[in-house]
Amino acid sequence: MGLGQRETGLGRREQTESAERFTEAMSRLVSGVAVVSLRGADGRPCGLLVSSLCSYSVDPPSVLVALARSSRTCRELGTGAGAAFGVHLLARTDAALARVFAGSAEDKFADALWEWDGEVPRLADVPVYVKCRADALFPHGDHVIVVGEAVHCVLKEGEPLVYFHRRLDWRLGRALPGPPD
Repeated sequence: MGLGQRETGLGRREQTESAERFTEAMSRLVSGVAVVSLRGADGRPCGLLVSSLCSYSVDPPSVLVALARSSRTCRELGTGAGAAFGVHLLARTDAALARVFAGSAEDKFADALWEWDGEVPRLADVPVYVKCRADALFPHGDHVIVVGEAVHCVLKEGEPLVYFHRRLDWRLGRALPGPPD
């Protein structure tokens, strides 16, 4: 076996079926959604929508986010040590904004209300904004896991936008869909 390879005991077909089944299983995990933003090397804001995020530590206060390696935001973060970035937890009313940041537009901030918070692009009117400094990065698979130490938090009221079963508009309290046939 070569470096980076591991014995799985699964053939290519089983791996594909396993990945599809895993993706379906994880689509049933209710998660919040957030926009991660930072200033690119060209000075322009960049950002993307993430659903893989969580509180990581209280001491020091930290968040953990997973960024797709293929994203401009991840590439701009680079090695990341000390890089400033923002985490914006979205409200249920922010579904359209979430779709923009989930897309591949060159300038996702073009129609968004935002301002600079030092070197971090900060979206306006989101329920939670956390300004962070990247403390650690861990490449894994097609993502990079980033641990960011929170340096400033802004809180407002708002019902959260959640992601469930590949939908951004799912609301707590709705009936869950049945299992696939």
